[in-house]
Amino acid sequence: MTGGDGGAGRLPRAARRVQDALRDAGLDREVVVLSDSARTAAEAAAAVGVQQGAIVKSLVFRDEHGAPLLVLVSGDNRCDEARLRVTRADAEFVRDQTGYAIGGVPPLGHPAPLHTIVDEQLGRFETVWAAAGTPHAVFPVSFEELVRVTKGEVQPVSSSPSSS
Repeated sequence: MTGGDGGAGRLPRAARRVQDALRDAGLDREVVVLSDSARTAAEAAAAVGVQQGAIVKSLVFRDEHGAPLLVLVSGDNRCDEARLRVTRADAEFVRDQTGYAIGGVPPLGHPAPLHTIVDEQLGRFETVWAAAGTPHAVFPVSFEELVRVTKGEVQPVSSSPSSS
């Protein structure tokens, strides 16, 4: 794991956009660029050295009206699409709505605010780690800060949590 931005010029462009969004949201957090991929929750947890449940999976769906819905899921949970009445969005829709590719979608810093649901299971952790624009960039944030900056609705999103 390499340190924070150490000068925003060292961050990839997508990660710099997330760093700017964090600052604009009033969060004094540094985007961290990892030497290993964090494309999956398991990879991210191993790279950061935390339980898989402390990883925020930013998943984009289409709600029952076709509108985008961002669901922030604990890394050890699976989103119950039937429970939320959503369908998984394709890669093009995800990029169009968020400005980021799957595997690096952050919970904030999108072209327009997205309706967001936050998995209540993320509240088990003092600090959670979220994607920061690329599969190699993440940032730490408290559960409360995550809910605040995303204006997310906290609710159960899975039938039952996996083992952590």
